Order: sequence, then structure tokens, then C-alpha cells
Amino acid sequence: MAPDEERLRETLKGIASLYTRDLDVHGICPKSVGWKDEASQRLRFEKLAQVIDLRTVSEGISVNDFGCGYGAMFRYLDEMPSVRLTRYYGYEISEKMLAAAEKFVADPRARFIQSPRVTLEADYSFVSGTFNVKLGASDELWAEYIKGVLIGLAGKSAKGFAFNVLTSYVDWKQESLYYADPFVFFDFCKRNISQYLSLLHDYPLFEWTMIVRTGV
Repeated sequence: MAPDEERLRETLKGIASLYTRDLDVHGICPKSVGWKDEASQRLRFEKLAQVIDLRTVSEGISVNDFGCGYGAMFRYLDEMPSVRLTRYYGYEISEKMLAAAEKFVADPRARFIQSPRVTLEADYSFVSGTFNVKLGASDELWAEYIKGVLIGLAGKSAKGFAFNVLTSYVDWKQESLYYADPFVFFDFCKRNISQYLSLLHDYPLFEWTMIVRTGV
């Protein structure tokens, strides 16, 4: 195994352990997946959900949630009055977090998968907070990891996907977290995935959200 591959494997293993510990400490709640509170978590979901074309949801939509945590986004989407959620695939690398998600959601439309990548096709895919923690990985390695995930998402998202990352426009950084330059990823997605993008950097959190439409 190449050094970068080994480093990435160890990083993902460490991230899985981190969220397992947070779940043990906080239980099923936003803090267990790194969020301050439910209000900020829902604001992130609101921004991500802007990728959904509300003109075409009457027949229902299927969703991939990469790094689903305990499945909070399932409930958010299911409560949207204009959306009919027909199928939800939640992906996690923490076995214990997956078990928590199955308990929290407990819905026949939902399927939870332990995997470091998206494996099934859906109408839309979402990534909320999954790219924020890099632990000891370098910024360069983590950026390449994210780009690989985005290429994979594009191939599994029939209508589009959305993701968020901590912004590089901050005056203080925590070493174990990844702060992304939004223009780097806008350029990457524009050149390699889709012409139809939206960058959201106008809400009161230290992050940005990218909307990528693939089915235009």
C-alpha cells in the first residue's frame, strides 16, 4: 500500500473511532456528530436541500447521505412538506453510529451501509460535515480525498448533490480540522463534474455549501 493510501486508511479509521467516542459521550444528538446544536444542524440541512428541484419531486426522490451520522437528515427531508422521500441510503464508517441511525430512523425506506464510499445510485446525494475532520492528514491529502469522493458522488447522483466544508476564510484554525478554499472546489467541480453550480457562503456559520446539479 502506498504511503498516502495508508495515511488515508488510518485517518478514516481514526475518524470512525472519534465519532464512536462522541456518541458514547453525548448520545444521539447533534453534538455526537460535531455540531453545536440542532438549530445549526438544521441550517446546514436547509442549505444542502437547495439542490432539490421542487418542480419534479411529486413522484418522490431517493437520497444518498454520505457520512449520515445518526440519520438526522432523513428526518429533516421527511418533514419537508414539498418533498416525498421514497428511498434513503445512509453511509457511515462507524459501526456504532450506524446502529444508532437504524434506531433513530427506524423506517423501511431507509437503508444504512457501512462504507467509505457511496455505492448506490440515487436522485440526490448529500455530504454534511463529513469533510471537516482530517485528524493528522495533510491538507493536500485530504483535498485529494474530497475530490475523489466528489467524482464518485457525481456518478451516483442522477439529479445532483450538495456538500459543505469549513471555510478557509477564518482567523483561527484547529489543526485536526480541514478548512477549504471554496474557489478551489468550485473550479474543480466546474471543470470536472458540472457546469451548473451554486456556492452558498452567505449564512452565519464558518463554512460554505456547494450545490452541484448533474441532471440538467
